[in-house]
Amino acid sequence: MSSKEGGAHKGKQGWITPATIPTEEWGAFKYRGKTLEELLSMSMDEFIKLLPARQRRSLKRGLKPEHRKLLEKIRKLKKSSGQGKKIVVKTHCRDMIILPEMVGVTIQVYNGITYIPVYISPWHIGHYLGEFALTTRVVQHGEPGLKATRSSLHIAAK
Repeated sequence: MSSKEGGAHKGKQGWITPATIPTEEWGAFKYRGKTLEELLSMSMDEFIKLLPARQRRSLKRGLKPEHRKLLEKIRKLKKSSGQGKKIVVKTHCRDMIILPEMVGVTIQVYNGITYIPVYISPWHIGHYLGEFALTTRVVQHGEPGLKATRSSLHIAAK
């Protein structure tokens, strides 16, 4: 393992990974009263009307070029691969809104240090990719003075 890989792996420690929902439970999913099959058969304009205001406004203005590129990449990989094959795409687009056609894909989202794999389930629809790849770690403080500066080594006797 090279030093670069070691750094990325070391940077990944302490990150919270989101829970994945098995595909068997997808049948119970509904988004604003619509099943996943209904969402997939809708046009983009019909789907946009179901989204919350911020996402609706963002998509009405049109996709950014990097978002369009990511979506085309996902469509191309879904078309070329079979049903049982795992689709993995890397991206820096944290502000991409998760669309119904992205369901079932693993997207590795960059968080500033490394790529965090996010398996897209129906419950992710309407959220941003960045919500599932946290940029800050959970802080776990040790004892005072441990690996600290000279001034913090002193502990009062009182």
